[in-house]
Amino acid sequence: MILCQRLLAGLAGLERVVKIHMHQTRPSAKPVLTYMMSSSSAKPPRYVQFLVLIIGIFAISLGSILIRLAQNEAVPSLVIALWRMLLSALILLPFTLAGRRSELGQMGRAKWGLAALSGALLGLHFATWTSSIALTSITSSTVLVATAPLWVGLASPFLLNESLSRELKLGIALAMLGTLVVSMGGVVALENNRITIITASTSEGNHPLLGNALALIGGISVAGYMIIGRRLRPHLSLLSYATVVYGMAALTLLVFNLIAGLDLLGYSIMAFVLFLAMALIPQLLGHTSFNWALGFLPAAFVSLAAISEPVGATILAMLIFREFPGPLVILGSILILGGVYLGGRSQA
Repeated sequence: MILCQRLLAGLAGLERVVKIHMHQTRPSAKPVLTYMMSSSSAKPPRYVQFLVLIIGIFAISLGSILIRLAQNEAVPSLVIALWRMLLSALILLPFTLAGRRSELGQMGRAKWGLAALSGALLGLHFATWTSSIALTSITSSTVLVATAPLWVGLASPFLLNESLSRELKLGIALAMLGTLVVSMGGVVALENNRITIITASTSEGNHPLLGNALALIGGISVAGYMIIGRRLRPHLSLLSYATVVYGMAALTLLVFNLIAGLDLLGYSIMAFVLFLAMALIPQLLGHTSFNWALGFLPAAFVSLAAISEPVGATILAMLIFREFPGPLVILGSILILGGVYLGGRSQA
């Protein structure tokens, strides 16, 4: 509870500082959140654009940290994923019904089918990625799931009729190599001058090999979500699209939880505070910040900011959990992030 209060207080304090600065230097300027919520196409000041990106990076980087804190409250990973998506959809629903009801009514069977498939893939993404954080390091999990843009690029020639550029091919190769290296981190150990491979659970209850595999599946599944989004998003507003897909993801995760026979309600108050924080901070504030910034900054620059999530998550994991990545994880992370950057730059 104290951690969440400090995070919210910190965000509020940042907003107050920005308001004071803008009032002192620009009499007609507006607060950052006012710019983000405004429907005006007027271009905001450059420092506001960068500040929104910084807020987005911080918000998304908190995602894996909040998940680990909820797992420490003895909440199963599937339950965490369900509440994150369910609360996100419920928060957006009133605004969608108030302003986009007619748009939802005009969605045909084809659009609803695509939305259902997109939501199912997003639900699978959060089911596997959230589970991976309990089994492997935060660095390995966030870096492996960050390979999603490269899986999109790899599938684009077959599903979207988009060709692969030379830079994208190089980026995919680098990321594949980095994925192999990261997957070895926590799995390969040196004992008595002999290299051993850990395929079972460790004494701490971790299972790095399984955790890394789940994170990679999370990256592939969210890539499918992105590909479907490319086809569906141009026909729907951001608000309608997010509400419908988040709702479908929550429904998918509810099915997973029912099949697993998990309790959905019997958890501490702190756990539900963390669920709400996940919905508000990384899901809504984080992703909304990046979507807003795309309207004013080059896509390549925003993509570079988006792949800063593993870096931010790693720093926070070191500060909060004293979790330090090993040399193989660091090397592989550099290769993956470099590959994602090259791929993003080629598609900009």
